[in-house]
Amino acid sequence: MSATKRIWKLKGLDCAECAAKVEAAVASIPGVSSVNVNYIQMKMTVSSKKGEPEIFWKNIEYKAKVAEDEIQLRVMEDGRCPYCNHEHCICDVIDEKKKLSLPLIQILVASMVFIVSILLKMPYISLISYAICGYEVIFQAVKNFSKGKIFDENFLMGVASLGAICLGDYREAAAVMLFYQVGEYFQDMAVQSSKKNIAGLMDLKSDTAVVREKGQDRVVKCDLVEKGQIIIIHNGEKVPLDGIVTEGTSYLDTKSITGEPEPRKVTIGDSIISGCVNKDSVLSVKVTKTYEDSTVKKILDLVQNSSQRKAPSEQFITRFARYYTPIVVFSALALAIIPTLLTGNYQVWIYRALVFLVISCPCALVISVPLSYFSGIGALAKKGVLVKGGNYLQALAEVDMIAFDKTGTLTDGNFTVQQVIVISPAYNEQEILQYCGALENESSHPIARTISQFANSSLKASKVQEIAGKGIKGMVGGKAVVCGNDAMLTQLGLPVTSTNHQGTTVVEVVIDNVHVASILIGDKVKKGARETLALLKKLGIKKTVMLTGDTTQSAEAIAQELGIDQVRAQLLPQDKVLAFESLKGANAKVAYVGDGINDAPVLGLADVGISMGAMGSDAAIEASDIVVMTDDINHVGQAYYYARKTSRTVKQNITVALTIKLATLILGAFGLASMWLAIFADVGVAMLAILNSLRLMIPRNK
Repeated sequence: MSATKRIWKLKGLDCAECAAKVEAAVASIPGVSSVNVNYIQMKMTVSSKKGEPEIFWKNIEYKAKVAEDEIQLRVMEDGRCPYCNHEHCICDVIDEKKKLSLPLIQILVASMVFIVSILLKMPYISLISYAICGYEVIFQAVKNFSKGKIFDENFLMGVASLGAICLGDYREAAAVMLFYQVGEYFQDMAVQSSKKNIAGLMDLKSDTAVVREKGQDRVVKCDLVEKGQIIIIHNGEKVPLDGIVTEGTSYLDTKSITGEPEPRKVTIGDSIISGCVNKDSVLSVKVTKTYEDSTVKKILDLVQNSSQRKAPSEQFITRFARYYTPIVVFSALALAIIPTLLTGNYQVWIYRALVFLVISCPCALVISVPLSYFSGIGALAKKGVLVKGGNYLQALAEVDMIAFDKTGTLTDGNFTVQQVIVISPAYNEQEILQYCGALENESSHPIARTISQFANSSLKASKVQEIAGKGIKGMVGGKAVVCGNDAMLTQLGLPVTSTNHQGTTVVEVVIDNVHVASILIGDKVKKGARETLALLKKLGIKKTVMLTGDTTQSAEAIAQELGIDQVRAQLLPQDKVLAFESLKGANAKVAYVGDGINDAPVLGLADVGISMGAMGSDAAIEASDIVVMTDDINHVGQAYYYARKTSRTVKQNITVALTIKLATLILGAFGLASMWLAIFADVGVAMLAILNSLRLMIPRNK
């Protein structure tokens, strides 16, 4: 059977550098279009441009095992882990607990022996400490060397420490191995912390739902529940599927989905999303989406797949490590041989070469850079902001202009009729609302729904036709009724009256080609919108733009209130695309924030597309790169803040690690760096970089 994509669950992958080796080996196979080895989630995803036979996929498994023969690969059928049979696997967290216990015992015992050797002033006792910590490293180095795999950290540490023993520096040899194992342990702990973070998000999902049919309740697997069925959710249970409340009133804890601390009250007719927790009374809910289309499924897929899209700096570090280690090894060899031939003082130059090897280990970069992006994505996920990949987080950090939709993004989208201005004496306000309300009842547009609910018309409309970006027309009670904006009046050949109703949307009503009234619709600015836009400017955004189909007067009033730099109003859907393309044409990195179906094309065009609202359109969420699970505009500011912070953290890690390593390498070459300083340049820098990355996971209320 041919296929274009396959995912394997991995076991026995010991480090990020090993993951990079497997990735490079598989990428070299003809026919492979993309490969991603996710060290944190222990998954390998491989794609090809066309359907490939089974032998192609078997060859990938073979190449992966040649690169790292300790790993096990098992195909994830239907996206489920072959070990725990869960779609969103967390079994690595359990494995990691077992994996961390033995090294900790080894480190503690080896440390005590090492301290005893210092107190008794018997350096040779430290060889026991070396044996406790180093036997696995030496064994793996010999094993890899016999297979032609020379350039890895086992080889570097093995040669450096054995060389020190040969030179009689027993304590330095033991210290190299002991602190190397300490560094590895902290690295594993950091990865474990990230896995726990993801495991907590995986806990959103319910495996089963209680379905009520003909008065009987039965437990059914979530993926077997169909749309339209009624499910029962008791106090303390997770909401298994998206739906509409048909019976009961309760409070939902939405923190795990949206990051909001306050419970949300729901009653009959309210929509609820899967992953929330029922905190009060029993609810009956009519299912509106199957599990495959549910909110919780989308969240879990987004979070788990986020690390497949690597940021440019991640890709750079992977390539860098591939060439860096061999170059340093040959440099160390040259440092040991050439000066020895010239001076004859082999002991000095071999020691310097060994120091050189210890310094060269690239662990600090190989693990800390992807860990930074994973931590940043995980921190935002806890706040209800889902980032589809590290590349999008990096792209957001580089954005210098953000364009916003207006309705539902910068404003609440909860319209109210503020005033009806009667223009023609032939009709009174009540008659106008009856005609207009009947027509607007046939539209799903938010403004139309507002007028329809306010008018509560008893009339019926026929021959209804919606005109995109202009309004709606049809027959009501034998009269030709039109409701729309100024563009609609122009199309009908009617004069546009000059009005000054700032901050409102004006709906013009025409009956039998006579302009009879103007209905003023109000919409409030979202809470915190002005503060968020101010924060974005403070963090580095140079320009903010509003793109809206609303009237120029209404849009400019909102923009002035919020401090937006530029407004483009009265845009049809196709005009929004053209307007956004003109912004991108200015060589700027531009993000777009929107929530509607009409926003999907622009979200796809943006350098970073951000969709707002868990109840926003599926098209907008699908087209976007970052999904804000609430209608809270403050989360856009948080997304940009964490993107900038993650980018800074990555740059700090790369700069500090390379600077210290390069400086120490130079000092080591001139004999000014001891083995102890080399250990700091390796283990110390790695720990600093990892701890710096983990700072991103510290909760913040900004």
